[in-house]
Amino acid sequence: MSNLPNELKYSEEHEWVKVEGDKVRIGITDFAQSELGDIVFVELPEVGDEVEADEPFGSVESVKTVSELYAPVSGKVVEVNEELDDNPEYVNESPYEKAWMIVVEPSDASQVEELMSADEYKEMISEE
Repeated sequence: MSNLPNELKYSEEHEWVKVEGDKVRIGITDFAQSELGDIVFVELPEVGDEVEADEPFGSVESVKTVSELYAPVSGKVVEVNEELDDNPEYVNESPYEKAWMIVVEPSDASQVEELMSADEYKEMISEE
């Protein structure tokens, strides 16, 4: 079974969200990276870009496929993990630590509350 930290929130598109004060850190779940296979490239937005909830904000390319990344919340990108430019394999090796993707200042904090808990996400992926 996938690794699912309880303190995180999860989206139906397999992103995780970690609340850090008035910002949120976003990445893809262990389940998502295992489904994608070996990640070879990550495309992310720029600092200052606006992201919209449920809209693509970037993509990950694996040896099998290219998959869009969907923003779990709307807001302004305040930090981007540039380490992933040179180390896309972090997504496979450390999806919750080294491979965070962006930090967003949400425009509507209530969107975070609408995301799934670890248990709810676990139930969703067990049905896939």
